[in-house]
Amino acid sequence: MMRERKPVGQMLTAMRKKRRITLEELSDKTGISASHLKDIEEGKGFASVGDILRIARALTIDPGELLQSGREREKELLQKRIQDFNKRQEAYQYEVLTPQAKKDHLRAFKVFIPARSEHPGVNYRHEGEEFVYALKGEVEIQVGHKKYRIAKDETLHFNSGIRHALRNPGNKTTVLIVTIYTP
Repeated sequence: MMRERKPVGQMLTAMRKKRRITLEELSDKTGISASHLKDIEEGKGFASVGDILRIARALTIDPGELLQSGREREKELLQKRIQDFNKRQEAYQYEVLTPQAKKDHLRAFKVFIPARSEHPGVNYRHEGEEFVYALKGEVEIQVGHKKYRIAKDETLHFNSGIRHALRNPGNKTTVLIVTIYTP
């Protein structure tokens, strides 16, 4: 049986304080407002994948470290090199598919979006590129002013520095593989 993971906010607070970085300094390094960072730390706000990537880069840590405790991570890496990590916030769940890619530029996630729902971190952006492959269902992806709709076995590649949002317009859960490249 796995130990319960600490919420992202608690992990963020601990790692930020360990590095003696204020919320304002982290805000400057990430482009995320200090008030939003505070909300994430207090469990009142949602950290999107883009937020986690920017925070991890600013703290010079692997993004997976914000999603699980160090002890779990060591155990899982030794036992199973590729372990699924679940992170649920509101109507959005994802698994980190590349936990071993510590500080690498390429990260992969398996994303689950329930029927008729939007990613709660709506309208976000992060440095780099994003590649989305639909395993099951369909998804609408708004990139800037353009809207794309992809279904099973279809893909979309875009500049993730442009504001983007995900939405499942269908009646079934959508499952995606999202690969993110960050410089």
